[in-house]
Amino acid sequence: MTVEPVFIDRITRPFQVFLKHKLAGAGLLLLFTLIALLWANSGHKDSYHELLQTYATIGIGKFELSKTLSHWINDGLMGIFFFVVGLEIKREFLAGELANPKTAALPIFGALGGVLTPALIYFAINPGGEASLGWGIPMATDIAFALGILALFPVSISLKVFLTALAIVDDIGAILVVAIFYTDDIALQSLVLGGCFLLVSIAANIAGVRNPVLYFLIGFVVWVAFLKSGVHATLAAVLMAFTIPARTRIHGNQFAEQTEALLKRLRETGLPQGNVLLSSEQHSIVHSMAQVTEKATAPLQELEHALMPFVTFMIMPIFALANAGIVIAEDFSAVITNSVAVGIVAGLVIGKPLGIFVFTWLSVKLKVAELPEGMTFTQIGAVGMLAGVGFTMALFISTLAWTDESIIQTAKTGVLIGSLISALIGSFLLYLTTRNS
Repeated sequence: MTVEPVFIDRITRPFQVFLKHKLAGAGLLLLFTLIALLWANSGHKDSYHELLQTYATIGIGKFELSKTLSHWINDGLMGIFFFVVGLEIKREFLAGELANPKTAALPIFGALGGVLTPALIYFAINPGGEASLGWGIPMATDIAFALGILALFPVSISLKVFLTALAIVDDIGAILVVAIFYTDDIALQSLVLGGCFLLVSIAANIAGVRNPVLYFLIGFVVWVAFLKSGVHATLAAVLMAFTIPARTRIHGNQFAEQTEALLKRLRETGLPQGNVLLSSEQHSIVHSMAQVTEKATAPLQELEHALMPFVTFMIMPIFALANAGIVIAEDFSAVITNSVAVGIVAGLVIGKPLGIFVFTWLSVKLKVAELPEGMTFTQIGAVGMLAGVGFTMALFISTLAWTDESIIQTAKTGVLIGSLISALIGSFLLYLTTRNS
């Protein structure tokens, strides 16, 4: 017996279909990037910059934070983005592709090459002066764009897993770079306060606390403390993610037994008919089922599942809108030949694929890692090129490297050009390697 969908379900169904599509996140990110570029170069460009510099304040009494919208996006919303990244990293190391050392070796070595080589190439082009501060920009991979492009081609599951694990290890490298090299003067008192509340969160985890509201409140205090300390607040988000419980309260067989017992009781009481109000007994049984289900799921996975759509379809597009609005200067040729832009483009287009290919090849030849079945070095070369789509993290680090807006604009131009070239070449190589599939 099927229940007739209500009016709101019929209205929202097309949106639900779109949100479940594997290319939806990358497509939305691309759309907002184009909107930002058009807006920043239109007759209304002043309104774009004025909006981003508008101040917004939250707080009570003397305890308040006043930041521009640009800062709220890059420090606040991106904190949630990094929190989800932290949850992904923890999950991958506990139960994902990075849990098995043998399986993890290949993407770890690939990511190591994909982090070191672009940085070295950038530094070779910009060995000194203010320009050298941007060496961290071409290091990161934008997983949304890269996986979105990969989804267009009939590749093996092992290749998708490789790129996902590679991007996650890549993120670890980028987070460490931000924390160590792109941090201002440290206010030790605030940092100690943030560290103390992190210990409180760890203690709550050990004690078996699973309520996400408590972790949110602790996380907010940690975020503010890190923000005030000078250490970038996104690091607080990643560290908080590591404190979220990753264990279930009951084992799988207990879950099955308790669910079957409750289902038996429900049948004996009488199954609900249609979508009418439940009786008190039925409601009690259904409520117990929900509690058993909650005990059988880890808070880490629940939070990741709940926040991922918010990050993919709201935070990342807003970040793109706020950071991809590059003003295309009249002397565009001078901008793209600037050593900062050249270093970023070279790092993304040459350094990324070269580093990933060479390090993975060496790891296999030295028998430190194994090449999964159905995956070839030609495909690794193509995926390495896709990893050159730096976008989100690269734009983010650009805003941290300098305060001079003209250099930031030049760097962002290099990121967009390098990412576009990497996406096009990577797509062409994937087409060549999969056209007979």
